[in-house]
Amino acid sequence: MKVKDMSFKEGQEFKVRVKPKDNCCSFAVNIGHDEENIALHFNPRFEVGGDEHIIVMNSKSGDSWGDEQRDMNFPFCRGEECKFHISFNMERFYIKLPDGSMIDFPNRLGDVKYNHFHVVGDARIVGIKIK
Repeated sequence: MKVKDMSFKEGQEFKVRVKPKDNCCSFAVNIGHDEENIALHFNPRFEVGGDEHIIVMNSKSGDSWGDEQRDMNFPFCRGEECKFHISFNMERFYIKLPDGSMIDFPNRLGDVKYNHFHVVGDARIVGIKIK
């Protein structure tokens, strides 16, 4: 799923409801300007490429990936709908996970507005809301 011209601004909250498939390996939510300039790549991995039950976050600038950040807190279940919230400022993205815990990631592009949202992988978007 791709959404362009979405207008997600600093201080707003982006709520995502997603349902990973029963056989989900991973899914990713990308927020940025386009597919070559991604401020936040949020990638829960159930089991892919040797990674199991880990969240990988990264950014991409000019079609080049940065250094990955990994978090071992993994409150996602295959086949079960869940909700997480993303907010940001010029310095950081803040992600409230389905279990209520928080993780964060640097806003390496440093912008205060993004207009591209892209979901890939083995999950179905149930709903999105910007507030």
